[in-house]
Amino acid sequence: MTIQDLLSSLNLQINNAHLIGNAFVHRSYLNENNLWQESNERLEYLGDAVIELATTHFLYTRFPEYQEGMLTNLRAALVRTTTLAELSKKLGLNKLMLMSKGEEAGGGRENISLLADCFEALIGAVYLDSGYIAATSILTAHLFPKINSVLASTSYKDKKSELQEIAQAKYHLTPRYNLLSESGPDHDKDFTMQVVIGNNKLGLGHGKSKQAAQEDAARTSLEIISRT
Repeated sequence: MTIQDLLSSLNLQINNAHLIGNAFVHRSYLNENNLWQESNERLEYLGDAVIELATTHFLYTRFPEYQEGMLTNLRAALVRTTTLAELSKKLGLNKLMLMSKGEEAGGGRENISLLADCFEALIGAVYLDSGYIAATSILTAHLFPKINSVLASTSYKDKKSELQEIAQAKYHLTPRYNLLSESGPDHDKDFTMQVVIGNNKLGLGHGKSKQAAQEDAARTSLEIISRT
């Protein structure tokens, strides 16, 4: 597989082949070869930002009913390292990566972190070479469709968000969190919160912050609702 094969599969026409090639250069390769003067780390840094912006825009448009917290959770679930590494292998980036003999012998081409880094670097390189639309076309075709599996897993949801969805769907009400007690010195507080939906008092929660206690109360409330 060549870089040109990759670009053809992505329906991309690029201007600077050297720039795209730089996306595959792991820093260990520089120690053994003088063909490249720079690793892909700067491109990775840029690509990470492009992916975050594009994913944020995608989720903002796709889910107009979701608030910032839920969108943040979805984004974190969608762009996690393991997902980017899977995409990297699916596209064959692992076959194009340039690394030292030692790095390769140590399993570098299967290293989840290196694979994800290479994907981010490729996005950064395409962005510099061909612009934002070209870079996001890769994400639209290969990353964003994974949102369906993220939604199906529900692993992205914090307990407060999950409880709010259920409460609104089942009771047409929004949960309230009442502070029942606050104890301890300022540097080591303990909070107790209780969920109230309508006139019904549900689960209690404890934590070192109000937010942690609310999350714990949401968790116990979900357990109560699941039994009713």
